[in-house]
Order: sequence, then C-alpha cells, then structure tokens
Amino acid sequence: MELQARLKSRFADDILEFIEFRGDLTIEIPREKQFSILKALREEDDFSFDMLIDVIGLDNYPPPEGKPRFEVIYLLLATKTNERLRVKVRVPEDDPRLQSVTSIWKAADWPERETYDMFGIVFEGHHNLKRLLMWDEFPAHPLRKDYALEGQGEERVLKYR
Repeated sequence: MELQARLKSRFADDILEFIEFRGDLTIEIPREKQFSILKALREEDDFSFDMLIDVIGLDNYPPPEGKPRFEVIYLLLATKTNERLRVKVRVPEDDPRLQSVTSIWKAADWPERETYDMFGIVFEGHHNLKRLLMWDEFPAHPLRKDYALEGQGEERVLKYR
C-alpha cells in the first residue's frame, strides 16, 4: 500500500493536510498530537521511519491569516523501504513549545538545540536545551524574521565582538 494511503488509514482524523511536491510527501499534524504521531511513525511496522534526517525551524512572519507564525518540520526516512516523509507542525508565537523527540530519535538532539537557538522554539523534555551556535547571553533569536539587522539589535550584537 502506498505511504499516503497507509497514513490516511492509520491517522485519518489527525492529519490536517497532505502536500505532494515533486514526489515528496509532506503531512501537517496538530501540535497536540506531534509526539504520539512521530512515535508511531518510528515504531509501527507499517511505517518504520527509523532515521530522522533533520529538524527544521521556519518563521512565517508575518504569519498567514489564521495560522501560527512558526513551523517545525521533521524530515524522516524509512531505510528498509527508502520512503521519505516530511512532517510539519505549526507552533504559535505566543507559546512556542513542542515536545522533544530525542527519546524517539537521538539524532534530534542538536537540531532541536539549533531550532531553539535560532527561533526560540522550546523543546520540552530535551535533556540539554541550551544555545548551540550563539553564546549563552545572546539577547535574541537571529533567524526570526523580525530580528533587527540594524539599530539596537545590531548594536547589541556588535557590542560582544
């Protein structure tokens, strides 16, 4: 059975959207179901996505009407079947939190830290959630689209040089 059909069969009401682009499938899932769906994608025989390729943060500033500002995208690979899947979770600006998936894939460790560092999205339950690229005292999250490139923001950054 094709991946999209298996996903529809297993997660019928939990998948908000299916997007296929150039042969790659992306699903959008609700934040409240993020951990349980990702765990099932890893552990259930119908899927067996045993490899987390990356965790990506995305800032949709200004946010599309009626949609949260941030997205976290998980890139998954099932090595036995060579199936790839992107899983998108929207994260609101006023509560930028998701559950860490390091207990599912250890490979999520540094990508979650990078996403936290650059976008300020907190991964609850992460064993070592601290900045990865910027220094601990850095006052902002530089990949947010509203990050000041000039003026006060720039002055604060240059002060540390």
